[in-house]
Amino acid sequence: MVGSAVAFSAKAVIAKVGYGLGADPPTLLALRMGFALPFFAVAALLTSRGRAPLPRSELGKIVGLGVLGYYLASVFDFYGLVYISAGLERLILFVYPTLVVLMSAWLFKTPITRRTVWALGLTYGGVLLAVKTETASSSGPGLWAGVSLIFACALSYAAYLVGSGRLIPRVGSLRFTALAMIVSTAAMLLHFAVVGGHFGGHPAPVYVVGALLAFVCTVLPVFLLAEGIRRIGAGPAAIIGAVGPVSTIALAHWVLGEPVHLVQGLGTLLVLVGATVTARSR
Repeated sequence: MVGSAVAFSAKAVIAKVGYGLGADPPTLLALRMGFALPFFAVAALLTSRGRAPLPRSELGKIVGLGVLGYYLASVFDFYGLVYISAGLERLILFVYPTLVVLMSAWLFKTPITRRTVWALGLTYGGVLLAVKTETASSSGPGLWAGVSLIFACALSYAAYLVGSGRLIPRVGSLRFTALAMIVSTAAMLLHFAVVGGHFGGHPAPVYVVGALLAFVCTVLPVFLLAEGIRRIGAGPAAIIGAVGPVSTIALAHWVLGEPVHLVQGLGTLLVLVGATVTARSR
């Protein structure tokens, strides 16, 4: 689980390196999903072997969740990273457990306890502190556009988790993930074609970045996460995932030279505590 969280958290830093090489968000997204596609195609074949075909209703839900959970969330994420630091990106994304709780309360009338309300307050207070730290060095519409896009990413991912929670037990975790990733890859490649992207003509390091995003930040953590959930359960897995924001901040400081401030550290602590308490209360 720690390996999955750290690999996922490296995505923002590697994407920032790609931007520094001249790549744009659609190019990195298309390379990431294109390189990862064969692995998920094989996983889909292996996990579907000997099993009954899925009903059309469930296939339709997988298509919808694949577009919502990986395509839209990835687009919001990579475009948002153009404007804000990798550390702030990971911190905002980590509010997704609180969004899952709020969505579940709205859709399924799940009660929200007083403990959860306190945890929500801690989480969003921590995000505000982190944003305040970032505004000290940069300001303007670009910063808030980035914050809004990353929050939209967290919202999309939370909606994906809420929607998939009742579908995965019937389909199977690996089978569902592989099929959803194939759908999101098709959507991403269509997006790439619509914006006029092209795979050729980029510097060699851009393809290395795309491969790293595919293997290190997509294929590896997805399968590690599935195996971790199988071994220890979703609740403990979500708690261990708290290492992600800390890992991103450390890696961004080491690779990108992003500064680490005391107020940012306090905000990170509040987000980790709030999101972890929220995850445990689900």
